Amino acid sequence: MPRATAQDVAEPAVDADANASSYSAIGRALRVINAVVEASSTGIGVSALARDLELPKAVTHRILKALTTDGFLAFDEQTKTYSLGVGALKIGLAAVRLMDIPAAAKPFLYRLVEETGETATLSIRDGWTRMYLDQVLSPKEVRMSVSIGHSYPLHAGSSSKAILAALPDAEIEEYLRLCKREQLTAATIVDAAKLRAEVAAIRRRGYAASRGERQADAGSVACAVHHADGRVFGSLSVCGPAFRFDVAAQRRIGGLVRDVGDELSKTVGYHP
Repeated sequence: MPRATAQDVAEPAVDADANASSYSAIGRALRVINAVVEASSTGIGVSALARDLELPKAVTHRILKALTTDGFLAFDEQTKTYSLGVGALKIGLAAVRLMDIPAAAKPFLYRLVEETGETATLSIRDGWTRMYLDQVLSPKEVRMSVSIGHSYPLHAGSSSKAILAALPDAEIEEYLRLCKREQLTAATIVDAAKLRAEVAAIRRRGYAASRGERQADAGSVACAVHHADGRVFGSLSVCGPAFRFDVAAQRRIGGLVRDVGDELSKTVGYHP
């Protein structure tokens, strides 16, 4: 009896239509996830998602239910909106752990707290926004703490402005042209000409300063942190109550933050 050869043992037939359908479903799911990510912190409903993505409402709802069942998304019964869930947080934190900068930044955060007595934070750029990745709290009774993982625009507050000022001019102009500049407080700079002037000032002194721009009664100074290849990773900041961040304190702490931030960037391989 003839022996079967490797060529005689055929692999199962591949259904091209099934593969295409599978890829299409994955693509729709990724579009839904990205839309939820880009939505406001209050979440987004199925009707708004379907309308924004130009998908049938039934298809959108089916994707949302599957992602919610797996814990990737969370559903608020009261507002009937979807937001990122614990599963998304686990994946995000796993991705962050693979980066070298957050791990390298930890001792620098402790150093800033030790030398200033204020809270130190690390932020990462995320498109036209940035979010806090880590913080070391001030030992003082009256201190500032930040919300890890919450997104903020690039025009409000020192951590954001430090990132904005470190971007190429073309990207800054794109941000000013495309992004709505929300007035978070009375001190938030939203005028394009004033933001350009602010960027120039940040570049001259090497750090950004803020007093009540993103959060009323809060002050901070920050500098950009770079990847080894020169791209902007995010920013390092020191923050606290506004009454402890007058002009003199901003200059004193700002110089320290600039130097520590430069040292952190060089530690991960950045050489300007």
